[in-house]
Amino acid sequence: QAFPNSMDEERIIQHAPSRESLGKQAAHVPEIDYAAEKKLVRKLDIRIIPLFMLLYLFSFLDRVNIGNARLYGLEEDLGLEENQYQIAVSILFVTYLLSEVPSNLVLKKFTPSRWISFIATSWGIIATLTGITQNYAGLIVCRLLLGLVEGGLFPGATVYLTLFYTKRELALRVGYLFISAAIAGAVGGLLAYGIGFMDGVAGQRGWRWILIIEGLPSVVVGIATWFLLADSPETAFYLSSEEKQLINVRRARQLGQTVSAQEFHKADVYAAFKDWKVYAFCVGQFGTDTMLYGYSTFLPTIIKGLGTWTTAETQALTIPCYTLGALSYVVMARLSDIQQRRGLYTVIFGAISVIGYGILVSDASTGVHYLGCFLVAMGLYVTTGVRIPLSFLSPLLVIGILQKGRLGVQRSDKSLLDQDIAMLTLNYFSVALSLASEQPTSVWKKDHSDRVATHHWKLIGYHGAF
Repeated sequence: QAFPNSMDEERIIQHAPSRESLGKQAAHVPEIDYAAEKKLVRKLDIRIIPLFMLLYLFSFLDRVNIGNARLYGLEEDLGLEENQYQIAVSILFVTYLLSEVPSNLVLKKFTPSRWISFIATSWGIIATLTGITQNYAGLIVCRLLLGLVEGGLFPGATVYLTLFYTKRELALRVGYLFISAAIAGAVGGLLAYGIGFMDGVAGQRGWRWILIIEGLPSVVVGIATWFLLADSPETAFYLSSEEKQLINVRRARQLGQTVSAQEFHKADVYAAFKDWKVYAFCVGQFGTDTMLYGYSTFLPTIIKGLGTWTTAETQALTIPCYTLGALSYVVMARLSDIQQRRGLYTVIFGAISVIGYGILVSDASTGVHYLGCFLVAMGLYVTTGVRIPLSFLSPLLVIGILQKGRLGVQRSDKSLLDQDIAMLTLNYFSVALSLASEQPTSVWKKDHSDRVATHHWKLIGYHGAF
């Protein structure tokens, strides 16, 4: 049973329409002008997606560039000992975890343009100031504050996209954000390679310049978001009245969607928090996101340990890995969107990542180990990103289809969107939980090959279980 008591189930049944009523409702949905719809989607892609890609790119970059900074003397300058560096990496996700759900709940109250602008500008300032910290305590404070403001971006952005796109279109659009994560890795490696040559400029070490320079673009994009991001289709200045009406028609065409379904109703949030399928999805996401962030943050350290390369060469060698990850996701997100199949590609590419980590723990040459890094990147972004649209299948819709034999659930006084919000926030809750644990980072210590191997085996287990 998806709900713990009969009262919840009875409430759902009372609002579940029959096939006949759904047929009558479908008959009143206006015809779609598919040429106009295609033009509308193209306009949305131009107006919305690039901005969110930039936001997520700089967010991810500011979150993981501590891995690049490590190779330019961060630990030595701040006097970090034992596992203090690993704690500094992981502790960000404590506040990241705590801020995700509240951030999504206040998104509408403060409006998306203002709230997302605020958190983006804030994390840019914090990321920049991390470059002038002088000790371990300062680094910890910066990381905690960074997680606090960054936590709301991805779940908020994903929910925001549901206001403009249909569920069939979401995989590719959410995929663009994961492409940004891969691009952030490549750009971070490239920037670290160039900025590293500034070591000693103005008497500052290279790691400080990396954090300062890479944090500044977030401030600029955050301020621009205030003016460029519409709060809803109804307030989108770039849409004509006909296009706004077309968005409403597209909503009505989706099973279980009404105008009220786009409004905020707390009861439906609570309903989703009671759904066991949400928590099952979280368990799977825990495993795969442990790999995602462990790999993204520590790839420079992994590659550094594979050979005798210089720091600059190590940074350059990270770029092709991330590039392959981005290209793999572009192709598979598009294919999964066309076929509306997620699970198959998740399993296939999850297996590829497991094979990659298997190569890394094997007794092989440096070149073969470097190949393993490519295989991990090829699979991890597909595995992480392609499955996200599964969370948009509302719990009540699942109940209507699987348990009651009805075509779906469509209610005039409650919101399906809020259950999507709850599902998404819980799913991203598991992301932060996987990183807040010491597991992804505690074994990434310099000159500890046995611990590195142990970490690879842990990730094989997590990802294989997922």
